[in-house]
Amino acid sequence: MNLKILFITQDDPFYVKIFFEEFFVIYEDIRSIKAVVIARAMGKKSMFQLARQMYEFYGFFNFLRMGVRFVGYKVGGLGLPFTKTNSAYTLDRLCRLHGVPVMHESGINSSQFLQRVEEMGIDLIISVAAPSIFKEGLIRIPRLGCINIHNGMLPNYRGMLPNFWQMYHNEKAAGITIHEISAGIDEGRIIAQKQVPIAPEETLDSLIKKTKSIGAHLMKETIQKIESGSAHYKENRVEEGSYFSFPTRQDVREFRRRGKRIV
Repeated sequence: MNLKILFITQDDPFYVKIFFEEFFVIYEDIRSIKAVVIARAMGKKSMFQLARQMYEFYGFFNFLRMGVRFVGYKVGGLGLPFTKTNSAYTLDRLCRLHGVPVMHESGINSSQFLQRVEEMGIDLIISVAAPSIFKEGLIRIPRLGCINIHNGMLPNYRGMLPNFWQMYHNEKAAGITIHEISAGIDEGRIIAQKQVPIAPEETLDSLIKKTKSIGAHLMKETIQKIESGSAHYKENRVEEGSYFSFPTRQDVREFRRRGKRIV
């Protein structure tokens, strides 16, 4: 019996779509994906505060470069006459081109959303950069639980932007971990892990893109193991690992001082 899978993610204009572009090509049973939920971030920061945080992170010139990418993403997603109708500018359009239903949700822990998921009979929920913490009500619904993909070798590099911190600490490889979702952040049991070499000329931008693409393959293998009952789970000993928050301006300066580049 094929699994009924639900992805929960966000409308990220830079990196999330890379994961799904790869996954939709390599995953044979695309019809088992009952929907990709594009959830709206429910953080307390205003657009101005977010823009300021990104400006401090990228710096003036890279902020402009990423801004051009963002505008291209938004304009392409409008489906204007001068854009190609068969081009997947946005995650929404990418899903529809592959025949995958899309759900736009403002609150993934709301009673209305939980009821919809229950009615769909979902077996497995997969988080790919989901913008909200899964609460107990959502975690309990799928028969085989909820899993998340994290770009760090858990229990190390829990938290925000793990690829940044792995480069910051001069790691030779970046990690990818697929783990169960529990009440704590990045604390569920580990199902699969893989290391990706960090090239000498690597930028943070190129490393994130690389780990997203490779992560799609690891996710495919993990789903197949869960479905066949051959997945092995190991404890995620968070007390032995590390946790990092979003980099400050000082962190970014030190990152660059160490010879690293964002873009």
